[in-house]
Amino acid sequence: MLFSVDGPYGVVSRSMLNGALLAIEQVNATHGATIRLKPIVVNPAGDLARYSSLCIGLLSQGVKHVVGCYTSSSRKEVIPLFEKADALLWYPSHYEGFECSENVIYTGAVTNQHVLPLADYLLERCGRSAFCIGSNYIWAWENNRILRERLAASHGTVVAERYFAVGDTDFAQVIAAILHARPAFVFNTLIGVSSYCFLRDFRAACAACGVDQAKTIPVASCTLSEPELEAIGAPAADGHITASVYFSSIPDAANVRFTDDYAARFPGGPVVCADAEAAYIAVRLLALALAATGGRTDVAEVKHAVTQVVVDAPQGAVRIDPETLHAFLTPRIGRSTSAMRFETLAQAPGPVRPDPYLIWNSPRFWTAASPPALRVAS
Repeated sequence: MLFSVDGPYGVVSRSMLNGALLAIEQVNATHGATIRLKPIVVNPAGDLARYSSLCIGLLSQGVKHVVGCYTSSSRKEVIPLFEKADALLWYPSHYEGFECSENVIYTGAVTNQHVLPLADYLLERCGRSAFCIGSNYIWAWENNRILRERLAASHGTVVAERYFAVGDTDFAQVIAAILHARPAFVFNTLIGVSSYCFLRDFRAACAACGVDQAKTIPVASCTLSEPELEAIGAPAADGHITASVYFSSIPDAANVRFTDDYAARFPGGPVVCADAEAAYIAVRLLALALAATGGRTDVAEVKHAVTQVVVDAPQGAVRIDPETLHAFLTPRIGRSTSAMRFETLAQAPGPVRPDPYLIWNSPRFWTAASPPALRVAS
């Protein structure tokens, strides 16, 4: 288990570790199970160099399967180590796509499962001008590029892009620029404490100008999650639009069991979120694959086995695409509420095939193979 439970994005990473640990406990408690999992937990604390050193330590012990990483920078830092050691990283976070490693199983959402459905929703419901603000690394760069291409295809525009170091909290100038530009929406790719500070300060600045921020200049993202709403605080937590494959408010029986089990096991939080569910899915898939191989941890055998199984996940059925090693997931659009949860506004009718390189779902133009339309949920 490789999660930065401390540092600038520790809130989400703690929920991810919790989701993985819950899955391990459930696997081990299953009657008649032939597989038992023992977690080794390491904490890079958001330090990129420590990801490498900790992975080297794990892999040198003979560990073949690691569940972890939240940011794309941390994932890209360690992938060469997994490829060299012929081990598997089970990556349980949404990300920007344009990657396929033979040594990574991707259980979080990829571009055609979050940013493209979000872009279409915003174009239809909000308008055609965006102001992009993000953390200065690949997650923000790539998602802003994809949004820009999608807007351009519909004669829309990105009025500005601004980037900040991870952990930065001074947004007075960019907020003034947003209020001057008055875009149809803000696309937020900030992560961790940077995002929380921006959302609080932007709401306060709008209120000081007599602007209803949530209605007039909504903030949209592919990252905002339930534990982060609590970190933002009640005055600024509601009214934000988010694309995700999972919300804790999904009413299905499988999700109710999951959220009840999670809350009982981790009463101190952080509350469950999409990345916690993705970590939970990663462990359940790993356990099923190991059971199918008779407990053999050989990477080739496990990779083949994991593409043959389906998990009845809290979000719905999840399986791994054998071509890309990414997951079939169900896109959703939600809006945050004052209760620190999300109401689902729209969702796909079922799991959507992952398209990490946007081969079938180009943001520049639509073909006959364009993604299934979202249906209005509320």
